[in-house]
Amino acid sequence: MKRSRRSASVVLGLLQTACSAKPDENLQRTVEAATRAARDGAQILCTQELFRSRYFCQSEDYAHFALAEPIPGPSTKAFQKVARRHRVVVVASLFEKRAPGLHHNTAIVIDADGTLLGRYRKMHIPDDPLYYEKFYFTPGDLGFQAWSTRYGRIGVLICWDQWYPEAARLTALQGAELLFYPTAIGWHPAEKAALGAVQHGAWETIQRAHAVANGCPVAAVNRIGFEKADSGDGIEFWGQSFVAGTSGELLAKASADKEENLLVSVDLAASEVTRTHWPFLRDRRIDAYGGLMRRWGQ
Repeated sequence: MKRSRRSASVVLGLLQTACSAKPDENLQRTVEAATRAARDGAQILCTQELFRSRYFCQSEDYAHFALAEPIPGPSTKAFQKVARRHRVVVVASLFEKRAPGLHHNTAIVIDADGTLLGRYRKMHIPDDPLYYEKFYFTPGDLGFQAWSTRYGRIGVLICWDQWYPEAARLTALQGAELLFYPTAIGWHPAEKAALGAVQHGAWETIQRAHAVANGCPVAAVNRIGFEKADSGDGIEFWGQSFVAGTSGELLAKASADKEENLLVSVDLAASEVTRTHWPFLRDRRIDAYGGLMRRWGQ
């Protein structure tokens, strides 16, 4: 696979922020965070999920469709400018307006020269208390993808996708050397005391397991802060964005309640070493996995 980078090491910049009720303010704050991260040496930047707004999926409200934007649109152009100026790759999570009545939860990938390489549309759409995403988002129709960027070949998945080993595997099989997960996840306040530690542990563990199973680093970028919609008890987003190495080890983790840029250096050469010494891809029994195409049993 042809690459233009000089070194196997690359610095990731995870942009963890709180969100206000003003989309333009959130865009400006995130662009400023991206600029700081680039100046501090980050080469691949990733936003949290739906960074331009508070997490509106806590309720079903037609007014929230006004938050959607076309791709390319204002956010795409803003991050293309950052990418060109600072020679960084950018992964940005957007509420995509594809057509009237047709919307997606989408991540764009911009190369270090400002080129829009493509987009990933979230495949797995949840419908749970305070996570009413099926009301807003059409499931993705572009499949699982990876893009060759100036600093490596990357794959992107979004939030609820992170619970599915099939999604991580199929993205890795596209040649991804890194997996990014823009995320918006937190606690229901009434559940935190009893279930909070277990829930957060499960979220972190499943993604670290993706790193092990696929022999590549995983970066998860989450928001912080308490957000309350028109109804319900609100969500306390748990932050703690992190990067896991090829053996699932935690390379770095952000705080639970502070805005910050988490900069982490990863060695992409480690993926080849790990995949050679732990040859899960070699030993896959693709002839025996037909049952994955069934919903359940026989």
